[in-house]
Amino acid sequence: MKYTMKKNKMMLLAAACSILLLGSCGTSKNLQGSGSSSASHQKENATKGSVSRQSETLRKLAFVQKVSDNQVYTRNIVGNMSFTLQAGDKDITVPGKLSMRKDEIIRIQLFIPILGTEVGRLEFTPDHVLIIDRLHKEYIKADYTQVDFLKKQGISFYSLQALFWNQLLLPGERTVKESDLKKFDARLDVAGDAVPVSFRNGNMTYAWTANRTTGRITAADVVYKSAQNGTSNLHVDYGNFKSVGVKMFPASLNLSMTTTATRKKQEAKISLQLNQVKTDSKWSTQTEISSKYKQISPADVLSKILSM
Repeated sequence: MKYTMKKNKMMLLAAACSILLLGSCGTSKNLQGSGSSSASHQKENATKGSVSRQSETLRKLAFVQKVSDNQVYTRNIVGNMSFTLQAGDKDITVPGKLSMRKDEIIRIQLFIPILGTEVGRLEFTPDHVLIIDRLHKEYIKADYTQVDFLKKQGISFYSLQALFWNQLLLPGERTVKESDLKKFDARLDVAGDAVPVSFRNGNMTYAWTANRTTGRITAADVVYKSAQNGTSNLHVDYGNFKSVGVKMFPASLNLSMTTTATRKKQEAKISLQLNQVKTDSKWSTQTEISSKYKQISPADVLSKILSM
């Protein structure tokens, strides 16, 4: 009897051990399964986040590509215009002409009303800046490193060309290549039709406002900030777009300039309202300077522009 009871106790003990072992095995499997599931969810969420970021990057790139694709194909833009300058107590409007040849020259000519005689000429080429004041028989001819406010802001001919031609720009580059488009940021999350596009480089910030549907640039800003050299801001508004081939070009350019990079704060507003936008190529890029004209210091470039 004692043997039987002893045997039964042993069997119960063995059964209990078996249950505990099975239970612990099951718990271990459940814990492993739970850990595996958690890791799987984390991996899945990380993958979704990565895909979302990649999708957003591609959307931005596609929009910047749309903006870049709006540039006109022609090499020449020519048009008679109304030129207005507001600076200090000066507010003048005179007839003028804008002549641009891609990668060669930006030329602005100013005329006496009715008579049509040229009184001033402003030219930008890849090599130099030329200002001719025919009333005072003076001129300035200098490269971009000699013009203080241009040098400090890192502005080159190609930067100015992009602004006049209603295009994106990268400092130090002649053109914005397709491989460069990823360098720009586009704020597609903002509300409305105006999408901010920007690029930052050291003290410089370049920003554009582009239409969400067409990608057409409607405004541009170049901002320079430096503790040593002050602050400068150039804002351009584009409007009255005209057909040039299969593309559109702004017949209205309104520029606002403010700078403390010179000896004193200077502000000016310039408006170019083209009567028409032509692609005429029958004109010379060369300008002859009379030997009777006096050359003056490049340091006075901005003052000379504002005093013409």
